[in-house]
Amino acid sequence: MGETVTITTPDGSFAAYLARPKVAKAPAIVVIQEIFGVNDDMRKTCDDLAASGYVAICPDLYWRQEPNVELFDKTEADWQKAFKLYNAFDIDAGITDIAATIAFTRGLNGTAKVGAMGYCLGGQLAYLTAARTDADACVAYYGVGLDKKMDEADQIRHPLMMHIAEEDEFVTKDAQAVIRKSLEGRKGVTVHSYPGMSHAFARNNGIHYDKANADLANGRTAEFFKAALN
Repeated sequence: MGETVTITTPDGSFAAYLARPKVAKAPAIVVIQEIFGVNDDMRKTCDDLAASGYVAICPDLYWRQEPNVELFDKTEADWQKAFKLYNAFDIDAGITDIAATIAFTRGLNGTAKVGAMGYCLGGQLAYLTAARTDADACVAYYGVGLDKKMDEADQIRHPLMMHIAEEDEFVTKDAQAVIRKSLEGRKGVTVHSYPGMSHAFARNNGIHYDKANADLANGRTAEFFKAALN
């Protein structure tokens, strides 16, 4: 269903996976990668969004380090490389690339509204996208490092939904409490928690995938974007 496109910026060019719906004009969603790069999981997520009527695009945010990274959660070697890339990742440059992707996507077929959704590293980036860009709505799945970024919450001007895995091995209970307290009562911000769930419970074919909770979170996301982008 999808194709590879090139997005050009003053810093250079990078690839993105683009999936289009059957309708000529549609709202769009930027899908923000986990630490594993643009892999089968991200492409399936884009394809599913396209089947639901959205333009979906997933930019290669590792291009400054190593283009076309495709890893998964099944081998120790992939985990080690993913963490190496993550630890060297430039968050600010990543947001710049997401903003460029949003601008690129707005130019496709007269797309009026563009949302963003991300997972893990992408969850942190989705939150920062809500704070720093003109994205019309954002969804963050089990974002990492968010407790250290809550000082940017005042900059959020558009709807934001956050999904928190209560047993997330990468986000402590204390960190989760900071996130909830910082976002509580903010207009347009919704936080959902999932008891008993580990990190990446919504990763397609992932080792912690939980269908019931993934379906619940994805259903909430679908309703959220339907209201915010259509």
